[in-house]
Amino acid sequence: MATTTPTGVRGGHAKHGGSPDPSSGAPMTHRQIMEALAGLMLGMFVAILSSTVVSNALPEIISDLGGGQSAYTWVVTASLLAMTATTPLWGKLSDLFSKKLLVQIALVIYVAGSVVAGMSTSSGMLIACRVVQGIGVGGLSALAQIVMAAMIAPRERGRYSGYIGAVFAVATVGGPLLGGVITDTSWMGWRWCFYVGVPFAVIALIVLQKTLKLPVVKRQVKVDWWGAFFISAAVSLLLLWVTFAGDKYDWLSWQTAAMLIGSVVLAGLFVVVESRASEPIIPLRLFRNRTITLASLASLFVGVAMFAGTVFFSQYFQLARGKSPTMSGVMTIPMIAGLFISSTVSGQVITKTGRWKAWLVSGGFLVTAGLGLLGTIRYDTEYWHIAVFMAVMGLGIGMMMQNLVLATQNQVAPSDLGSASSVVTFFRSLGGAIGVSALGAVMANRVTHYVKDGLAELGPKGAAMGHGGTGGGGIPDLDKLPAPFRTVVESAYGHGVGDVFLYAAPAALVAFLITIFIKEVALKTNASSEAPATAETPVVDAVEAAAATAEPVSEAAAGITAVATLEAPVATLQGTAVHGVVRGAEGAPVARAAVTLISLAGRQLGRSVAQDDGGYALDAPGSGSYVLIASADGYQPQASTVVVGDEPLAYDILLSGTSGLAGVVRAAESTAPVEGAMVIVTDVRGEVLATGKSGETGEFAFGELVPGSVTVAVNAAGFRPLALPVEIGGQGVTRVEAALQAGALVQGIVRAGTARRPMPDARVTLVDAAGNVIATSTTGEDGAYAFTDLDAGEYSVIATGYPPVASALTVAGRGADGHDIELAHPGE
Repeated sequence: MATTTPTGVRGGHAKHGGSPDPSSGAPMTHRQIMEALAGLMLGMFVAILSSTVVSNALPEIISDLGGGQSAYTWVVTASLLAMTATTPLWGKLSDLFSKKLLVQIALVIYVAGSVVAGMSTSSGMLIACRVVQGIGVGGLSALAQIVMAAMIAPRERGRYSGYIGAVFAVATVGGPLLGGVITDTSWMGWRWCFYVGVPFAVIALIVLQKTLKLPVVKRQVKVDWWGAFFISAAVSLLLLWVTFAGDKYDWLSWQTAAMLIGSVVLAGLFVVVESRASEPIIPLRLFRNRTITLASLASLFVGVAMFAGTVFFSQYFQLARGKSPTMSGVMTIPMIAGLFISSTVSGQVITKTGRWKAWLVSGGFLVTAGLGLLGTIRYDTEYWHIAVFMAVMGLGIGMMMQNLVLATQNQVAPSDLGSASSVVTFFRSLGGAIGVSALGAVMANRVTHYVKDGLAELGPKGAAMGHGGTGGGGIPDLDKLPAPFRTVVESAYGHGVGDVFLYAAPAALVAFLITIFIKEVALKTNASSEAPATAETPVVDAVEAAAATAEPVSEAAAGITAVATLEAPVATLQGTAVHGVVRGAEGAPVARAAVTLISLAGRQLGRSVAQDDGGYALDAPGSGSYVLIASADGYQPQASTVVVGDEPLAYDILLSGTSGLAGVVRAAESTAPVEGAMVIVTDVRGEVLATGKSGETGEFAFGELVPGSVTVAVNAAGFRPLALPVEIGGQGVTRVEAALQAGALVQGIVRAGTARRPMPDARVTLVDAAGNVIATSTTGEDGAYAFTDLDAGEYSVIATGYPPVASALTVAGRGADGHDIELAHPGE
C-alpha cells in the first residue's frame, strides 16, 4: 500500500508539469521539478534581494531618520528576532498545512513589510516594519529547504542546486551594489531600496500559483501558539536587557536581575508548554539525539559570530573609511566570493561522497581565524588585508551553515523534517539576534570612548567638540566634520568595529569545538523513509549541502549586510572558448593578470590567470553577452563587454598602468623638513584616494594612483593647513613640494571673581594691530579658549562677561602661547 509522506510529496508520474501523484513512489521528472522550483526560486530572490539591498544604505537611513547606534542595531535585531521566533512555527506549519500556501503567505507578509518600511518617518516605525519583514523571511528561509527535501533525494539534489545557487549569488552580490547605487542616486534615495523588490514579488506569486504543485496532507492539527508566545517573549526580554544594560542602567542593577529572572521564567514556561503540547513547535524529544543537540548549540554560537561579525561591515566602510554606499557593497565582495567558492566545492564533494564532517570542522576553524584577523583592523588598514580576512571568514561560513542543517536533518523521521530543519535556523537566528544586540551596544560604547580620547589629544579645540557627534550612540555625518575631527571619528569607528569582530571570535571558537564532537552519518540516496528514528540511527536522508543553505545567513538591512549561503555544487562549465593576450600600455605582455568572466547578472562563470606571455583562456557557457574583467598589480582594472557566438572568441585586453605621487613637506620660512605631517590625496569628487604621513626628511610617497587631477591636502601641528592642485601624469612618479606657513596657537583660561574660578560663557575677541577682529571664542565650563593659525605680530585680547578687560599679546608665529585672563569687578 502506497503511503503519503507527512511532507506531502513522494513522487509523481504527471507529465508536462502536472501534479505528482502522492500515492506513487516514482521520482519526479526534471521538468516537473524545475517547474515546481521556479516560483520558489523567484520568491527566495525577492526575500534575499530585499534584505541585501538595504544593507549598505543603513548608515544613511538611520542618520536621515534621526536614530543612533542603538536604532541601527535594533533595525537588524528586530528582523532577526522575528525570524527567530517564527521560523520554528513555519517549520511546524509546513508539516501540517499546504507548503505552497505557506510560501505565498510568507512572501506577501515580507513584501508588505518592505513597502511600509519605505514610508518610514522614524527609526521606531522602521524597526516595527523590520519585525514584519522578519516574519516573512522566516517562512521563506525555512520553507525553501523543506520543499527541496520533500521533492528530491539528497544524492539527486546536487543537479538542481546550481539554479538555487545562481539565485542566491545574483541577489547576494547584486543586492548591496544595487542598494548603494539607489542610495547614491539623488532622484531615488534610500526609500526605493524597499520598493525595488515589489515587481519581482508580484511575478513570484503568479508563478508560484501556476507551477508549485504539492499534494496537501489532510489531518487534524493543533498549532502550539502558547509555545510561540513564550519563546518570543523570553528572547525579546533577553535582548532588551542586552541593549539597555550599560546605557539606561548599570550591568549590575535591579533592572538586570529582573530581566534575567523574567527571561529564565519565560523560558521555563516554554519548556513546560512544549512538553505537554500535542503538536509542539520544537519537539523536545529531538534533543535526546546527541547530534541534534550539538548541532543546535553550534548553530547558536555560529549565529553570534557570523551575524555580529558581518552586520557592521557597512558602518566600517562608510564611517571608518568614508566610502559611499555603492563602494561599501563592492568592498564586501571578497567575503561573498569566499562563501560562494566554499559552498560550491564542499557541495560537490559531499554530493559525491556523502561525507560532510570534515567540511564542517574546517569551516569552524576558518570562521574563527577570519574573525580573529578582522579584530586587528583599523580605519587605515590596507584594504587587501581586509579583503583576505573577509575571504577567510566567507570560506568558513560557506562550509558551516549548509552542514549544520544537514547534520540535523539526517537524524530525524519524515514527520519531523520541518521542525528539525527549523531548529537549526531558530538557534542560529537566536544567536545572531543576541550577538548583534550585545555587540551593537558594545560598539556604541567603544566608539564614544575612542572619540573622546581622540578629541582630547587635539587639545582645547578638540575638547570643544564634546563627543564629536557620537554622544548617546549617535551616528555622525562625516561630511559635516572638519578634517582633524573627521579623522578622529573615522579612527574611532575603525577601532570599534575591530573590537566587535574580536569579541565575536570566541563564539566562533566555541562552535568549532562543538563540531568536533558531532558524529558523522553518511547521506543516503532516498528522500524519505517510514521507519521511526532512534537516538543514534537516522531514518531519513537529509538535505545535503546545497539545499541546506537555502536561507539568508545574515542581514546588513539590517547588513544587513544580508549575506546568503550559496547552494552547491555547480558543474564545471564546458562551452565556447574565450582567449587572448593581456598587454600593458606599451604593448608588453602582463603576466599573472587575473581575468574573470561574469554574466550580466553578476555571476562568476570562469576565471584564468595570464601566463608569462600574457596569454589567457577560459570557457563561456554558450552564446550571449558577458563581462570580461582583467586586473593586475600596478595597472588599472579593465572591464569589457564581449559577445560570444558559436565559434571561439579571440579578445586581447589592454591595461593602463597606474602612476605614483611623491613629494616633500617643508616649512616655508626655514625650508626645514616637517616630520609627521598628514598628507591626504582626494579626487575631483572629494573621494579620498590615499593618506599618509611625512617621514623624518619630510618625504611622502603614494603608488598606484589613477592619472588625472587631484588635490593634495597637508596638515601639521604648528602650521597652517595647505591644499595643492596636482595633475598626476600617465606614467612615472609626479613630484610636488608642500611649503607650510607657520601658524601659532594662543590658548588660555578666563578666571573671574575673588576665588579666581574658571568662568564659562565668557566671550574672548582677538584684534590685530590694525584694529581688525581676527577671531572670537566663547569659553566652556572649564573657562578655556583657543585661537589657531595665527601669524606673528602684535594682538589685543578682549574678554567680556565681567567688566571688559583688554590686554596686549605678542605672537612669535609658531608653537603655542599661553595667555590667561582675569576678570573682576572694581574693588575685588
